[in-house]
Amino acid sequence: MSSSASSPAPRARDSWSGQTGFLLAAIGSAIGLGNIWRFPGVSYSNGGGAFLIPYLVALVFVGIPMLWLDYAVGHKFRGSPPWALRKIIGGGEFIGWFQTFVCFVIMVYYGAVLAWGVQYTIYSVNEAWGADPTAFFLESFLEKVPGDTFSWAPAWAVMIPLALVWVLVLLVIGRGLSKGVEAANKVFLPLLVILFLALVVRALFLPGAVEGLNAFFTPNWAALADPKVWLAAFAQIFYSLSVGFGIMLTYASYLKPKSNLTGTALVAGFANSSFEILAGIGVFSAVGFMAHQQGVAVAEVEGLTGPILSFVTFPQIISMMPGGPIFGVLFFSSLVLAGITSLLSLLQVVSGGLQDKFGWSPARSALVFGVPATVVSLVLFGTRSGLNNLDIVDNFINSIGVVSSAIMFAVLCAVAGPRLGALRAHLNSVSSVKVPKVWEPLVGIVIPLVLFIMMAMSVVDLVTNGYEDYPGGYVMLFGWGAVAIAVIAALIFTFIPWKHRTVDTHATVTRILADDADAIAATEGDAQ
Repeated sequence: MSSSASSPAPRARDSWSGQTGFLLAAIGSAIGLGNIWRFPGVSYSNGGGAFLIPYLVALVFVGIPMLWLDYAVGHKFRGSPPWALRKIIGGGEFIGWFQTFVCFVIMVYYGAVLAWGVQYTIYSVNEAWGADPTAFFLESFLEKVPGDTFSWAPAWAVMIPLALVWVLVLLVIGRGLSKGVEAANKVFLPLLVILFLALVVRALFLPGAVEGLNAFFTPNWAALADPKVWLAAFAQIFYSLSVGFGIMLTYASYLKPKSNLTGTALVAGFANSSFEILAGIGVFSAVGFMAHQQGVAVAEVEGLTGPILSFVTFPQIISMMPGGPIFGVLFFSSLVLAGITSLLSLLQVVSGGLQDKFGWSPARSALVFGVPATVVSLVLFGTRSGLNNLDIVDNFINSIGVVSSAIMFAVLCAVAGPRLGALRAHLNSVSSVKVPKVWEPLVGIVIPLVLFIMMAMSVVDLVTNGYEDYPGGYVMLFGWGAVAIAVIAALIFTFIPWKHRTVDTHATVTRILADDADAIAATEGDAQ
């Protein structure tokens, strides 16, 4: 009996209700914690207003082209990363599972930061951090142990909201794509924009706001001669847009056959960047107020990026300003909403992979991966060493896991299966904005090369200098170990037989090549 005859009947895949639902989810995935606490600091330290030039160049020549690649593969092959990349070539399934487990690693610690935001939204009401936000954050709230120590002891102020965050997001994922993820984004994303706009307007009217904005936007043109500034811009766009590691590929796979892919990518990309600039305006208006109150220059204010910006610097600002509790609730609520929409996109990659491989329902997939993810999240990031663990895992899985995933993905699409010409033809066949031929060498050669340079610099630095002041064994366990877990899990899942969707790679690619040969010929004929 043939494999197709013995295979279970395919369960109908869920889909977005329309282009708007997909666009909101894509923007919600792109807008996350990095927009609020990473972009303002990175921009300020890399040329200020001048940084916007390499930033916009990176958006146009890295972010949008990689978005188009994700959309093309997901929409054309209509599946999660393991399914879609295996349909290109058999060995592509490993890359797909690697992308999936990179998302798994990120999501188990990402929820912890959301738990901090939930708790700080409550703390804002009475400014519970008192006169010393640094000591409160590290000692009273996180109960942080030294960087060379691992502790299983729970930090209850983190663990309780962390458990609640996981219950919420798993309930949403368990409802499926249209009833869960899409419905949540239709509520959370507009609410995020409204709250954050209110926050920015309030910050703009603070004394010293103009000085903060001057510091943020004043260009240092000399910085443009520094290659590290350009790499910083590429890195910011790459991490911010969630490209190259399965998220946008998965989202695009649920689009209807006739969907405007390139136009949607342009809207999503520029909406994300607009929010980042808006975040910079809000953050530096508030930082300018803080500098004004302390009688110092903006350059002397510390903690302008990362968790310290959100959980130390901003509480200080809130304590100084009139109506601080309201400002605090707006800020931390925005942080939580931005994080939830991004966390849902990470969860959907893992859920989609399990649904495709095993034929499980969204509810069963959420239960199967959600329970162990919740346990790992609580045990590693809800404890007194949670901040140390998170710091190490986040650095390694982003600088090595995410970047290597994107490199392999781009190179695979350039050299295997229907190749980039066919993917470009597919984009052009359904989209309003036509993709030029230069997209192929850009995605197949230039972007992987730039990403490889970024990753090589990170690896050399980590091997040579270690990471921060953490002991080598600690870094090996949580840093290199996080990347190794994604690799090992990807290998295991690659060798597990498919239980649901029958994969006939040779026949699939042969058919696709034949279809796309006609599409490419038609595209080139139109161009002439």
